[in-house]
Amino acid sequence: MPRAASSPKSFEAAISELETIVQEMESGQLSLEDALARYQRGNGLLKFCQGTLDAAEQRVRQLEGDELVPFAEAEARGEEQ
Repeated sequence: MPRAASSPKSFEAAISELETIVQEMESGQLSLEDALARYQRGNGLLKFCQGTLDAAEQRVRQLEGDELVPFAEAEARGEEQ
């Protein structure tokens, strides 16, 4: 049963759907056609997630004045929230 190629509602929804696709593909129970359809959908979801993460990183860079520091360093300086 192929799914409509719609955009996920959120990053979390995309990750959840990706996990489901991986489980389905790993089960070995899909026909070749269904496996290819799941692969294609997974690839689209992966691109969505990568774009979402890139946008989040850009936003953090803007908020931090383009001065990202490793988490451990920020924590040591007391910048953790």
